[in-house]
Amino acid sequence: MKNDNLYLNFAKQRFSHGGERPFLMTPGRKALMYAELDSATGRMQSQLAKLGVAPGDRVMVQVEKSYEAVLLYLACLRAGAIYIPLNTAYTSAEVEYFIEDAAPRLFVCTPCEHDKLALAANRVGQPHLLTLDSDGNGTFLLGLNSLDPDPAVVVRKGEDLAAILYTSGTTGRSKGAMLSHANLASNAQVLHAYWHWRNGDDVLLHALPIFHVHGLFVALHCALFGTSPVHFLPGFDIDAVIDHLPGSTVMMGVPTFYNRLLEAKTFNADRCRNMRLFISGSAPLPAETHRGFEARAGHRILERYGMTETGMIASNPYMGERIAGTVGFALPGISVRIADKNGVELPHGETGVLEMRGPNLFKGYWRMPEKTKADFRDDGWFITGDMALMDEEERITIVGRAKDLIISGGYNVYPKEIEGEIDEIPGVEESAVIGVPHADFGEAVVAVVVQDGSRDLTESGIIAALQGRLARFKQPKRIYLVEELPRNAMGKVQKAKLRKTYHATYRK
Repeated sequence: MKNDNLYLNFAKQRFSHGGERPFLMTPGRKALMYAELDSATGRMQSQLAKLGVAPGDRVMVQVEKSYEAVLLYLACLRAGAIYIPLNTAYTSAEVEYFIEDAAPRLFVCTPCEHDKLALAANRVGQPHLLTLDSDGNGTFLLGLNSLDPDPAVVVRKGEDLAAILYTSGTTGRSKGAMLSHANLASNAQVLHAYWHWRNGDDVLLHALPIFHVHGLFVALHCALFGTSPVHFLPGFDIDAVIDHLPGSTVMMGVPTFYNRLLEAKTFNADRCRNMRLFISGSAPLPAETHRGFEARAGHRILERYGMTETGMIASNPYMGERIAGTVGFALPGISVRIADKNGVELPHGETGVLEMRGPNLFKGYWRMPEKTKADFRDDGWFITGDMALMDEEERITIVGRAKDLIISGGYNVYPKEIEGEIDEIPGVEESAVIGVPHADFGEAVVAVVVQDGSRDLTESGIIAALQGRLARFKQPKRIYLVEELPRNAMGKVQKAKLRKTYHATYRK
């Protein structure tokens, strides 16, 4: 039987060819070399087996960005386990839902969160809760050096699951998008070719988190396919990014990154002298940022478009015109159409819902067959929920969102989830959460709240009440207290009117 394990797509004739070339380079740490990957991930695979993790078991991870976190991901691929990364901003209350829903065989967390998460893990019967400490009895790394460095890579078929990524839901309940080995491999191979990756010569500047598609599956997969060195920064620190630009050739970021670079006096074209490609995604890139960056750096940012459920769908061309405000063309092997609410394809130039299909398309939502069915047409097309139009050249422009979604700093935020938490606060009658323009985050979360008269509420009091109940990126940055919410004749809250009313909240 053919082994379609994604790890073999990376490792076969690649890691050995990487030789003494560094893979991950972090300030203050010795570089992790490509030549070390096979044995390091092999020992972690042996540790997973020792803990009883079998092929198809889930391994849930909520840890800070590190070499060990990347190695654990690769080890899960080797072992045939299903990797589930969680945003490090999620609170223990949020994590409890994920543990209960996914029923992981192993949960790996940061040391400082262990005690809090232990309570949640005990409530739902989590078998193993470990950390990635360098020492201590509760660490996954304990005794690693004595384990077998060369266990056989577990045989996986292309349709077998490699990962589950949770994405917020319009109903307030997060959905686990199931991604297969074939989904991830096909997208990585296409991007590696489409963006003209220079095997061995490219150096990736990586300042993204590694708990979602952009930082883990897009950035690191391209580097692994190209055996490229990676400047693996702990996070986006403007000075560190500018210092590493001259020694890099490719950078992937969210619009916030590029806005902050433009604000920095030390950022200029000389710093970008060795760069060949800047890529932006996870949120719409303002045309003003696109133009300003070209004027300052001498590079036109390449904007692309994707989703948790699909990986990358479209990209501006590497060779050819990159037009501000557009996301380019459907990637090779991926079909895209603009359709009306019934799934009927619309002519070029008309606005509708973007639908797609291709080898990168996920297998559905974990334990949510009804939600999965609702997001697919009968003929297999996936309904993205994004409003778009396509010109005569089939270049795609995203013009809005059919779903009630906010994208803040590159993260998806669904108002229903936040409204549910706000409405539980004593003194709140109802709330409406919207996204408004923000120069740094793209959109900022704003809540409009009606009091029930039982007590006096304040903006600071509501914000304080949400601490620990929602991840920081979901928490409203402003609260407006009003007597009533605007409604239409059917009684539905008019969020478009609220967005217009509070549109200038962050205008400079």
